[in-house]
Amino acid sequence: MDSQLVARGSEKWSKYPPDVLPAWVAEMDFPLAPPIREALHTAIDRGDLGYIGPTDGLLEAMRGFYARRLGWDVDTEQVALVADVMIGFKELLLVHTQPGDGVIINPPAYPPYFDDIPHVGRAVVEVPLGEDGAIDVDGLDRAFAAGARALLLCSPHNPTGRVYTRDELAAVDAVAAAHDAFVVVDEIHAPLTFTDFTPWQAVSGRGAVLTSASKAFNVPGLKLGFVVGEPATKLHPHLRYHAGYAGLVAAEAAFRDGDDWLDETIATIAANQRALPALLPAGVEVTYPAGASYLAWLRCTGLGDDPAAVFLERGRVALQPGLGFGAPGKGHVRLNVGTTPELLREAVRRMARALG
Repeated sequence: MDSQLVARGSEKWSKYPPDVLPAWVAEMDFPLAPPIREALHTAIDRGDLGYIGPTDGLLEAMRGFYARRLGWDVDTEQVALVADVMIGFKELLLVHTQPGDGVIINPPAYPPYFDDIPHVGRAVVEVPLGEDGAIDVDGLDRAFAAGARALLLCSPHNPTGRVYTRDELAAVDAVAAAHDAFVVVDEIHAPLTFTDFTPWQAVSGRGAVLTSASKAFNVPGLKLGFVVGEPATKLHPHLRYHAGYAGLVAAEAAFRDGDDWLDETIATIAANQRALPALLPAGVEVTYPAGASYLAWLRCTGLGDDPAAVFLERGRVALQPGLGFGAPGKGHVRLNVGTTPELLREAVRRMARALG
């Protein structure tokens, strides 16, 4: 394994013993984008690591980035800075829903959704995805009719990598409008899309969007997320002081000058996603071809409810257990392909070894 990666102290590379290849949590294995590295070094050299000050440069760079990359015209008057997207999500629920309200999620779903909704006194309502990763719009309708008041939609979807079409998003908007429901759309993986992507706000003016530079540029530890849309204007302005100034420095540099690095990164992960199905051992298959990001949702046959435990014990490769993503995660694992082709092949070799 790469000695520089092994030396990292972040969660991905520090949780397991040195003989375990980590391919689990959503951190990528690539070097930091040069514009981010340079901007952070400049800030450090001048001792500039205080609280967040003016944001005009950041918001200008953000608007340009999303316009040219995703065709999304961000209204910078409707952007709130938060420590990360899940903080933004919880603050939105506190302001725009009532205690006890049901909030719909679509399992298999990002594990913190299951904890953060009850953390702010709201109730998780599960409407699982269809077999092909499609949104169950009729299921949403039934859940709203039964009393759910909000929806958290993950687009592109984590863990499946599903990229929803304009028609699919329009159908979600229509059912939410019919029930006057509050919608929050987590688009944190959108800048890593390698197929056609439709931003939520290109379809609907309903609700709010969560986004960040953290996933696309691999800087989650710098703590900066964005809430975009009219509901963001109702959040407390002091939330920005819980975000990190280093996150602002990194995001502004990424949004303004990071396109070349991002293009190379997307090319690598897209190639890894395309190669993966043929690399996987018998009994392990991709459940839905990803159209975005570096996460692959794998169905495993004959390995029980928690295949990740088998791969870890027998193959010394760490994958994200599917059980954490809800009931549809039984018999599944999430594999991170945000790495070099060589390390991806090694991860798959270890999976095959575990199957003996």
